[in-house]
Amino acid sequence: MTKHPKHKTSLRTRLLTGAVAVAALAAGTAGAVSATAAEPAPRTAQAPAATAQARDLTQSTHLSIDAATRAARAALDAAEKENQRVTVAVVDRNGNTVVTLRGDGAGPQSYESAVRKAFTAVSWNAPTSELAGRLESAPNLKDIPGTLFLAGGAPVTAKGAPVAGIGVAGAPSGALDEKFARAGVAALGR
Repeated sequence: MTKHPKHKTSLRTRLLTGAVAVAALAAGTAGAVSATAAEPAPRTAQAPAATAQARDLTQSTHLSIDAATRAARAALDAAEKENQRVTVAVVDRNGNTVVTLRGDGAGPQSYESAVRKAFTAVSWNAPTSELAGRLESAPNLKDIPGTLFLAGGAPVTAKGAPVAGIGVAGAPSGALDEKFARAGVAALGR
């Protein structure tokens, strides 16, 4: 029996062989990644995109941020002309606050009250002074979260539908608050 002598490879040969193997592997990986990036995978049959029919859609009108700011500023200006320290809030159709302006010296309670009055006005598409009267026949209305049945809220409408609410709080009477809220609504008609 003949024994084959073991071939000893030098350290230099082993390092060179390893480096070549690593380079080949890296080149193959880079090529595969480049090929994948360059050519999109063939498309498989996909379900067609759902297309809504016209009868399934509704459109709604929203007050722009510029219009909401103009209305809030007009309400605050009206209050300041009468030396009243108030907060004005404008909410969108969904009751989300769009703009809030807190006048100099307005009380801390006025912020939340203004937002809740605006929310109430847009929710029922009516001034909150009118809605306060409904509490006599339906006292549970006041239990609806986020509402405030005190005068000072006025709805903003487009084609008869509510699109926003303006709430004012902080004047010594709800009648004044509502007067200022209506000044904000009137500014949108100019």
